[in-house]
Amino acid sequence: MIDGPLLAIETSCDETAAAIVDGRRVRSSIIASQAALHAPYGGVVPEVAARHHLGTINRVIDAALAAGGVGLDDLQAIAVTQRPGLIGALLVGVSTAKALACVRRLPLISVDHLLGHVCASWLEPVALDPPFVCLIASGGHTRLDLVHDLAAPETLGQTIDDAAGEAIDKGARLLGLGYPGGPALEQLARSGDRTAHRFPIALGGKRVRDFSFAGVKTSLLYVIRDEGPLSARRRADLAASYQEAIVGPLAARLLDAAREHRVPAVALGGGVAANGRLRELVTEGAARQGLRVAMPEIALCTDNAAMIGAAAQFTAVVPWPDYLRVDAIPTAPPGGIAA
Repeated sequence: MIDGPLLAIETSCDETAAAIVDGRRVRSSIIASQAALHAPYGGVVPEVAARHHLGTINRVIDAALAAGGVGLDDLQAIAVTQRPGLIGALLVGVSTAKALACVRRLPLISVDHLLGHVCASWLEPVALDPPFVCLIASGGHTRLDLVHDLAAPETLGQTIDDAAGEAIDKGARLLGLGYPGGPALEQLARSGDRTAHRFPIALGGKRVRDFSFAGVKTSLLYVIRDEGPLSARRRADLAASYQEAIVGPLAARLLDAAREHRVPAVALGGGVAANGRLRELVTEGAARQGLRVAMPEIALCTDNAAMIGAAAQFTAVVPWPDYLRVDAIPTAPPGGIAA
């Protein structure tokens, strides 16, 4: 672990984020979202995201340093998301981190974004220690990890097609809702009947740990096509039923994995972990099984730099000048999180 404060930087998609993390303590966490910028396009435009990171990152880092009460000379290391993500966006963060570290001969820690989501629950005030099973559910990733060692989680299952967040955003778009779709779909679903329509649940059965959401998305498309213009009531019912078809399997497979591997706790990470219905299902199911539930605050579920600072505590440190060869990598490593 790093003995003292470190600066963490996250630019894997459309949030420009920086944080000061000191052990388990988050001294500051600054996030500049681009959601409004991409809303007219209905999704993230990679080139637009990268250019916006370029114009924002220095201001965000300055704000994190100020809020954390530290200067660059107080830092013990700099951590940055190296993979996976949008290559242009990642390059902005990696290049900035390398430049800042090089000037002060600080060590650099290249972090796997997905490990960040796992380690978010390790931070205070949640302060969860292994063993536990973690569900990572976001716009780009859906995965179950068994965590006995925060440096090397074991992947139990993952999506074979669309990520949960992607399916939610596309479903929201089909229902005529805005971007980002998650909050809009959840709000509409609150006034609907989640049993009104039965959407298909893919890969059902005991001990299944993988996920598939392409089928439920296609099913919603066909319902809307076949029924024509929808009443306000029907839209709400479809939103509630569609949301249930996505978050239900997420909760069920997380809890089943915890039962199978006999761990005392479960954790949530990723933007979909902010979904109120998912949190409700996991909390209720965990109570029945006597499990602790670790759910970071909403700001630490979506992409942020504090979680990157947490993951840095369990990632190899690269000394100066070896990290000058470090580059951004858009893909996740085969089979799980980068060591």
